[in-house]
Amino acid sequence: MLDIQKRLSNSFYAMLALPATAMGFALAVQIAALSWILRTEFGFEIFEIGIVWATGPIAGIFGQVIIGVISDNVWVWNGRRRPFILFGGTLAALMLLSLPNIGLISSFFGITNILVVAVLVSLTLDLSINVSFNPTRSIIADVTPEGRPRTKGYTWMQTVSGFFGVLAYVVSATLGNYTLLYGGAVLVIIFSIIPTLLIKEPRYITGKDEGPLGRLDPLLAGTISILIPGSGHWYAKDLKKGFLLLLITAALYTAAVLLMGNIIPSVFLFIAAASVHIYTIVDAFNHVGRTNRKNKELAAILDNDKTEWGQLFRLYFAHGFSWLGVQAMFVYIIFFLEDQLVPLGFENTEVMIGVSFAVLNTVGFLLPALVFEPLSARIGRVKIHTIAIAIMAISYFAMGFMVKTPTTLYVLMAFAGVGWGAIVSLPFAIMSENVDRNRMGFFMGVFNLSVVIPHLVVSFVFSLIIMQFKSQNLIFILCGVMLAISAIFWLFVREKQVGDLDLRKPKSEL
Repeated sequence: MLDIQKRLSNSFYAMLALPATAMGFALAVQIAALSWILRTEFGFEIFEIGIVWATGPIAGIFGQVIIGVISDNVWVWNGRRRPFILFGGTLAALMLLSLPNIGLISSFFGITNILVVAVLVSLTLDLSINVSFNPTRSIIADVTPEGRPRTKGYTWMQTVSGFFGVLAYVVSATLGNYTLLYGGAVLVIIFSIIPTLLIKEPRYITGKDEGPLGRLDPLLAGTISILIPGSGHWYAKDLKKGFLLLLITAALYTAAVLLMGNIIPSVFLFIAAASVHIYTIVDAFNHVGRTNRKNKELAAILDNDKTEWGQLFRLYFAHGFSWLGVQAMFVYIIFFLEDQLVPLGFENTEVMIGVSFAVLNTVGFLLPALVFEPLSARIGRVKIHTIAIAIMAISYFAMGFMVKTPTTLYVLMAFAGVGWGAIVSLPFAIMSENVDRNRMGFFMGVFNLSVVIPHLVVSFVFSLIIMQFKSQNLIFILCGVMLAISAIFWLFVREKQVGDLDLRKPKSEL
């Protein structure tokens, strides 16, 4: 183990942040370049761009939850998170190289539909990012004590990651998106590989030689049943019931689609299919719970489980509404610019997007370590986070009503950065102290559902809503409403204070 890791020095926190920075940088490159390339190079419309962006949440549902569970229960190459970070980082770098060559890939394989190629490239990039994102965040909780050191780990993660996110948008605005894509591929692979090989992971999270717990996870059973009805029962080794539920649900959905010309029968069939689908989710969750309870050893472990389920679900809903507002801005801001600023003579959307996101991320990476971390030790992380989300909501409303020049947009983006810096740092620390540390990867994956499900809503639902807007300034009004709802939900999340891990204690006492 490196000496800086033993001492938990600032240089170790900086190095610990680099794998997450690699994935964050890949995502920043995607945010800066993907919509712009699809719109300017291929003329994609709102709904088509929404379809391409939908690959991210789909990959997240599969990747983060499943990879989280697997990484909790393996030990490969002297690490449980290490192999996934190395593999995902390498693949992400390769996909960044593919993004500017979508047209070339299409011609090479003889695929005339550019949308198909764009979806495949974007899906592979998202899968690679999601394979690594969960482990890069989980490893921070694995190697830091609870309390202020844990908060420091995640605020440093956002500080370092945010700095490079700003760099991504600055390069986009000054040197162009193609330079950003090729340079980003190099940075992603370096930051994924070198720090990951230097960080020493604990073999047993609790410090006891107990190995993986090997129990079934009810939430995992329910989650995969959302994607494939009956799969949760397969996970619990109830193959016959799982297959029967899959068959019934698929038959009902298929019949509903085939009868869409007849509204009343189709609606009833959709309701029936959805009802059976919901039953598969709930029954899989309960079935796994019953299975675990039958095992006396597992039942004893479950009785001692310190997971705060009520707090987790409040946190998931609050965080989910934050991402509805944030992701809608990331995906559809180009349409806002084309509608509100291009007619006024401000035509370079590439520069405006790059500068806007650079400003947002500059504030977002400066505040977590410099302001949020010391303030949270005084008044609590939840209070800081709620205030930051409220400031972001107000900023969005102001953008919808006041932006007439790029300068006004940039100033308001700076205020929105207060909320952005909180969203990508504080919830991880809050969540990590409400769960069983042995299953940190699993809970990080479930936590990510509060990000990826809103992404799906933004791609498929918000795109249809935004297409009906007569003026695209309403994009930011919609985003502001989502952030305001999030701030209200955060009022019901309770800060966890535990004995000698009380956040109000000075650093010297930890």
